[in-house]
Amino acid sequence: MTKADKEKLFRIAFLNHGKVYELYCTGVCSSGLLGFVEATGLVFGEQDSLVVDPTEERLRDEFDGVEILHLPMHSVLRVEQVKKKGQAVIRDRESGEKVTPFPIQPGSRSRS
Repeated sequence: MTKADKEKLFRIAFLNHGKVYELYCTGVCSSGLLGFVEATGLVFGEQDSLVVDPTEERLRDEFDGVEILHLPMHSVLRVEQVKKKGQAVIRDRESGEKVTPFPIQPGSRSRS
């Protein structure tokens, strides 16, 4: 593996539960599972930074411990090789707006 191969970075956009997820990873290829795409080496921002993005934290927690992410081929929207990492996001499927999860206290929802 050459130095250029080690430095490759990909942004992969895929559908998950009606939302568009955009993650960064170091490897993308056909999976050994028929009909799946394999994403390896998921990359997230630094945990010790002063500004914490709740969406990226949610993604980090959701994919914590994942070594290989097998995505159904039909859910993958786009794979791009990029020069530098951006922000991992969750977007609304229809509007494309970034979805920011707000913490909800248990029992704080109004009951009708």
